[in-house]
Amino acid sequence: MSETLTRIRIYFSKTASIRFTGHLDLQRTWERTFRRARLPIAYKQGFNPQARLNLALALPLGFTSQCEILDVWLEYPISFSELESRLLPALPPGLEITGFQEVGLSEPALQTQIASADYHISMDNQQPDLQSDCEVLLQSASIMRQWKGKNYDLRPLILELRALQDGPGDNQKIFVRLSAREGATGRPEEVAAALGISSDLTRVHRIKLAFLSDE
Repeated sequence: MSETLTRIRIYFSKTASIRFTGHLDLQRTWERTFRRARLPIAYKQGFNPQARLNLALALPLGFTSQCEILDVWLEYPISFSELESRLLPALPPGLEITGFQEVGLSEPALQTQIASADYHISMDNQQPDLQSDCEVLLQSASIMRQWKGKNYDLRPLILELRALQDGPGDNQKIFVRLSAREGATGRPEEVAAALGISSDLTRVHRIKLAFLSDE
């Protein structure tokens, strides 16, 4: 391993204009952005070298977020001010950098460090007893759902659930905290479906990713 190799954690938002860019395309977008910015991104060795980039948690297609996290390995250290001055002109519309942090090279893969994710689910239709519906769902012993042809229990993946606006009016909203551990990741659209809310009538925004070390 190079003595000058450095690992930088980038915090960023994914806004509405890029919400239909999928996880793999987003990773490729970041790689192109680093190349345009002429930054010394490190590559994995092998027959088909790949950029050393690591996104924290895949964001489902159509969702927006204010708390995305990316780890990138650079061939040598660069100050945060220079990193920002090179990256900002190269960023595509829809990506907004909110912070930088240097992390240790020996830290585990970023996605293995995430414990939970917080979301806001906004609705276009009116749900008259939204808080009551949330409480009933939380009291359920199990909430059986199907994902990619497999049955699973959604209930243990819901850590918190409450209505943020329960009465009449525009933009009813739900807060939900879901497990985001490997092999135990909850999906907010499945929570909405379990509440009887059509995905066509919702907008989902991720507001926080919590690390295992935060617990």
